[in-house]
Amino acid sequence: MSIYHTKDILHISSITLLIKDLHRSLEFYVEILGLSILEKDKHKVVLTVNQKDPLITLIEDRNAIPPQITLGLYHYALLVPNRKELAKVFNQFVFKRYPISGASDHGVSEALYLDDPDGNGIEIYHDRETKDWPVEDGKMTMFTKPLDLASLLSELGPEERFEKMHAETLMGHLHFHVDDFDQAKSFYGNALGFEIMLQFVDSALFLGSNGYHHHIGLNTWNGHAPLNKVKQVGLKSYVLSIPHMLYPAFMRRLTHQQIPLLVDGETKYIIDPLGQKITFDVQPS
Repeated sequence: MSIYHTKDILHISSITLLIKDLHRSLEFYVEILGLSILEKDKHKVVLTVNQKDPLITLIEDRNAIPPQITLGLYHYALLVPNRKELAKVFNQFVFKRYPISGASDHGVSEALYLDDPDGNGIEIYHDRETKDWPVEDGKMTMFTKPLDLASLLSELGPEERFEKMHAETLMGHLHFHVDDFDQAKSFYGNALGFEIMLQFVDSALFLGSNGYHHHIGLNTWNGHAPLNKVKQVGLKSYVLSIPHMLYPAFMRRLTHQQIPLLVDGETKYIIDPLGQKITFDVQPS
């Protein structure tokens, strides 16, 4: 279990994606990625890894607009508990002949990259021990180097195979395309409460809680592209897990930053600068 994704730490716990073909998506998410169905109706499926907590919700719209170059989701990232589990996932992709778009060593983590059938970016990664994170000038840093896939596969014994995504897999972080770092810092930092952990000039910014390398990643690689359209496939909402003791201060920050608090029945939510809905899951004390 990640020490940076507990009920006492601010983090993202689940997401909702708009997709075009539910059957096609389930072939990927269940048969290849190894998630389990928690709830299902005609146009909506809730996926889980532990048979109790939602991780990814898929909502089908057959008329959804295909992916375009926009601001919004770059990738969502599933955090597996250890290197062996990442090796199992990679072995599964090889066995199923599912293409990956990248494999990187970031110093703090090792990661695989791919897209789902609707073009939603996915990172699957494991964290190295905090004590092993690279440091530069006394501060945590990250880099991108090729991942040694042969070394990764050496974690597996001859009979070890992928069966299901590990039950301790979590939503590790979200990474967004933005066009204004000042606005992004104001919202994800000053309003939500994440701290700036690392910035690469004007191209990438990483924010985290309680010293984590990042719960939110931001980049400007899509320039001044338009926002993701309401009817376009992609990320539509995410759940922010908020520690009980931090909730009053969280609400005060929203007021101070003049962020409207919206209500749908018993659900309170806000809209982020990318037009995505954020709901709150306030943890018990």
